[in-house]
Amino acid sequence: MSAPHDETAGTEKAGRTTAGTDLASQLRHWGGFVVSGGIAFTTDALVLESLTRFAGLPPLVARLAAIACAMVAGWLAHRRLTFDLPTRPTPKEFLGYAAVAWTSAGINYAVFAAILLWRPATYPLVALVGASLVAMTFSYLGMRFGAFRKGLKARG
Repeated sequence: MSAPHDETAGTEKAGRTTAGTDLASQLRHWGGFVVSGGIAFTTDALVLESLTRFAGLPPLVARLAAIACAMVAGWLAHRRLTFDLPTRPTPKEFLGYAAVAWTSAGINYAVFAAILLWRPATYPLVALVGASLVAMTFSYLGMRFGAFRKGLKARG
């Protein structure tokens, strides 16, 4: 578990400075965000590629299933790796995460579709990368200040 956020970071505490602990906590948080996003992105990409290449589904249909699979992977990864929540996962938390994730996915899907409709020859994975980058900021803010807010308060 990561060290809780310390408002006195950088001050002397029991003969040692806490600046290194705060920096380590921030690196773990943002590293967890990147890794969790990578897990969700990889899940999304693998499902999209599998359904388009092997099942013959059109990209706009396959992406809906890919997003749903990525959402579950992302929820579990973010709650552990990004936010290191001490609380158990709950259905209410998942519903909050799902609301943020589906809104973000809607943004992501709209951008994905716009890219493919604007430039039909674009390879679907290229459109996926562009759309995912656009949705990333909304997603983080929604998780931090919405879905995982209660668990973060419990952490202190």
